[in-house]
Amino acid sequence: MCRAHGLTGAFGPRAWTSPRRSPLYYPDAVTLTADATADDVLAGIDRSAPGASVKDSHARLDLAAEGFRLLFEASWIHRPAGLTSPAVTGDWQTVRTPGELAAWALAWSGGDADEAALFRPALLDDPATTIVAGRAADGRILGGAVLTESAGVTGVSNLFTADADEVPASYAWAGALAAAAPGLPVVGYESGDDLTAALAEGFTPLGPLRVWLDA
Repeated sequence: MCRAHGLTGAFGPRAWTSPRRSPLYYPDAVTLTADATADDVLAGIDRSAPGASVKDSHARLDLAAEGFRLLFEASWIHRPAGLTSPAVTGDWQTVRTPGELAAWALAWSGGDADEAALFRPALLDDPATTIVAGRAADGRILGGAVLTESAGVTGVSNLFTADADEVPASYAWAGALAAAAPGLPVVGYESGDDLTAALAEGFTPLGPLRVWLDA
């Protein structure tokens, strides 16, 4: 996502950091090891204005003393390769054109054009990224997800259904898992009801994570 917005972060021994503010909803720093310190994540990010965020991948940091507040907690999830995928309903296809991506992003954002602008056409040029959409018979997008292949796993993010009362989370999980590479485990993170839905699809929790926001 950062590359699609023209940003290049830096990998250190214990953390990844972006010297310029990351896109909306994406962290400015991510811990890579359990022994990462506050200095590892804070030294390389822009705190000139409130709003910087840190993904504490191992839930080990306490950044309250640095002026951050805990935004949310979640659990890493893992689904091993080789499990039978749930039955897919609806018409699921890969998003391939800027027009299709714009429609997908509006469905993901619930019609918020500013949030939808997060997803730029450059994402379609990334060979590691696949964006999938599930459509109703009338063409409406009912759900979708982003799949990213990296280091022998497929990561799932931005999974959504257009209306939780109309379309269950299982609809989106089925479409996402069908599009994932069959020989790779699938990973991600979820919390609350979204975590419960993921566990119902064969995922297991691996451990906690936290996201901190600079107030």
